[in-house]
Amino acid sequence: MKTEILRLLRESEGYVSGQRLCEELGVSRTAVWKVIRQLKEEGYHVEAVQNRGYRIVDIPDVMSEEELKSLIAGKTQWAGQEIHYFSETDSTNIRAKELGEKGAPHGTLAVAGQQSAGRGRRGRGWESPPGCSIYMSILLRPRFFPSKAPMLTLVMAYSVAKALQECTGQEIRIKWPNDIVLNGKKLVGILTEMSSEIDYINHVVIGVGINVNMDSFSEEIAKTATSFRIETGQIMKRSTLIVEIMKHFERNYEAFLRAGDLSGIRTAYNGLLVNCGREVRILGAKEPYQALALGINDSGELLVRKQDGSEEAVYAGEVSVRGIYGYV
Repeated sequence: MKTEILRLLRESEGYVSGQRLCEELGVSRTAVWKVIRQLKEEGYHVEAVQNRGYRIVDIPDVMSEEELKSLIAGKTQWAGQEIHYFSETDSTNIRAKELGEKGAPHGTLAVAGQQSAGRGRRGRGWESPPGCSIYMSILLRPRFFPSKAPMLTLVMAYSVAKALQECTGQEIRIKWPNDIVLNGKKLVGILTEMSSEIDYINHVVIGVGINVNMDSFSEEIAKTATSFRIETGQIMKRSTLIVEIMKHFERNYEAFLRAGDLSGIRTAYNGLLVNCGREVRILGAKEPYQALALGINDSGELLVRKQDGSEEAVYAGEVSVRGIYGYV
């Protein structure tokens, strides 16, 4: 009921009468009043005027299942239409995988207010303090061969970058393959995990961690990590950002399915690629070498031109790319 009341208050340009809420939801005035009181306790600024009803004057940075569901209703077909919110958990990727094993549908989203065991690529930890950042994982059930699954990481990276760029007006960029950076520092981490057999996928989970309203980092990562609050001085509404990312991801995922590769978003992705046209250092199984980054191909590999003029496609699972003079 709280989700529906939030949705009705949001969609109304003015006041929503208590009578209308009662009739549409089939509940008593007392039940409506209790929900309004709960919303106020959670930080919503709800104005109540006799003989007119209720209206939301201001919405703070609230993260809850009801808030997310009321925001995403009607905005997507499947991405985030089923949401599971955890005030605290070990890892949203773990929760999403468990939901997948229990039969949760394609597009199910797990969101947490805090993580105790957040993880990044190559087994690194991800700082996940309470109440200030986005920790979410989406469950996917693709019907293509497992070999194509790594490209989904780039689909999510592009979706996150575009959504954040549009919502904040900041110059968001992608560091290949899937780190999102702002002013040369890491803002977002993405981790994709898959359960599969030889020729089919059981499910894919893509986890996204976004530093939104954090005001500091541990000394270990402070030189390479940042947040929107540190860069802009502003507090962002996390739920709104999540919904916008889901909208972009659903659209880009469908484009990926139609093309069978990244050709549908390749040009746009390269337009946000901070490495593109810059000298990078390739670190991997072979000897490290310096090259010029040219952008991705349709499979998501990074095309680079070596110093001898030859070109090579670099696969993200095998190597790491670093800027010559720093993180990017």
